[in-house]
Amino acid sequence: MAVSAFQAGCFVAMLLATPTLAADLRGHGGPVRAIVVTGGEAATASFDTTVIRWDIERGAAKQVLRFHEGAVNTLVALPGGGLASAGEDRRIALWAREGAEPQRLLEGHQAPVAGLALSPDGKTLASASWDGTVRLWDIANGAVRVIEGHRGPVNAVVFLPDGRFATAGYDGTVQLHGEGAPTIHEFGLPLNALVVAGSELVAAGADGALRFVEPVAGKTSELVVAEVPIVALAASPDGAMIAAAGFRGALALVDRKSRSITRKLAGPAFPLWSLAFSPDGRDILTGGADRLVRRWSVATGEPGNPVLTEAPAARLGALASHPGAEVFRACVACHTLGPDEGPRAGPTLHGIMGRPIARAEGYAYSSALKGLGIVWTRETIAKLFEVGPAAYTPGTKMPEQTISGAAEREALVDFLDRATR
Repeated sequence: MAVSAFQAGCFVAMLLATPTLAADLRGHGGPVRAIVVTGGEAATASFDTTVIRWDIERGAAKQVLRFHEGAVNTLVALPGGGLASAGEDRRIALWAREGAEPQRLLEGHQAPVAGLALSPDGKTLASASWDGTVRLWDIANGAVRVIEGHRGPVNAVVFLPDGRFATAGYDGTVQLHGEGAPTIHEFGLPLNALVVAGSELVAAGADGALRFVEPVAGKTSELVVAEVPIVALAASPDGAMIAAAGFRGALALVDRKSRSITRKLAGPAFPLWSLAFSPDGRDILTGGADRLVRRWSVATGEPGNPVLTEAPAARLGALASHPGAEVFRACVACHTLGPDEGPRAGPTLHGIMGRPIARAEGYAYSSALKGLGIVWTRETIAKLFEVGPAAYTPGTKMPEQTISGAAEREALVDFLDRATR
């Protein structure tokens, strides 16, 4: 069954050049749609409208970037440690290595941006959009060239090592662009993702099949790997293996040369939106609907690390078994609890009860929060998670998330009341 234009445009690639993750990354308030890993740092993008920068050695968030006015669909690393992010609000934000605001905006798309890619020389940023176009941006001066040709949303764009670029779209075509007119390969059904592997292009189909394109010879072939749409792809560092993920969360590992499935990994039983191999090819990183970035062993199919449980289990003694400690695990990446712990991406929660909003020492709050008359109590904290940070504390940099169950909210509030004294 074909996916909708909305579904088909939501799939992103990962860029990897990093040591192994120390633990699963937990902190987003919505599904993880993109991840970029470089050196000892990572950045993730989510339905919750945020980009989070991570210290991957500690599994702790360093900074929450709030700018986009909708889901962030795609990220790509830029020279010098920067980032480019884009999504539903149609804007591309260019971020420096440091700083809480974009250095520059690239605007012009008339619909959500689904994919980004950086040219091999680092000078050109390509963006694929549901408005049916691809735009080539000169990063130095913002000059843009608009490429048309797809009939409907363009879901993915990649650069080949020789500087040519390729696109895949809802119209079922893979288009290879170089000098002159593009070479177009028609497959007749939506294509959701695209990667470069060795000398080939590999596209993910809405029918659960991979399409292989040999750019030089012009040959195509296919391999069915799932009964549901494939929504995310990754190629191993040597290009010999392809990882494909479908809506039901399973991962299939494919030997590219033999066109055969070598292994299926039983990942989380929910959609995976993004995945990639680690630089050494031993692990696969996945981002999905559970809001985590997980690591899985290619050899065994087992999780690479336990879920991050740093604060409740490691330091709290009797409170580690409190039901609210389990709820707090979604907060630990951004917040600390103890008097000897400083801020992370969010302020320390030590002493929060009775404290006016935006008053914790050592943390740079959003200016919008400083004018709010909220004092943190059991009641106000519960309200925050009932209606969500965006509604209760407008202007916050906190990822959007709610706790729908009253019992879970009460458990978290009671835990915080006890743990932060």
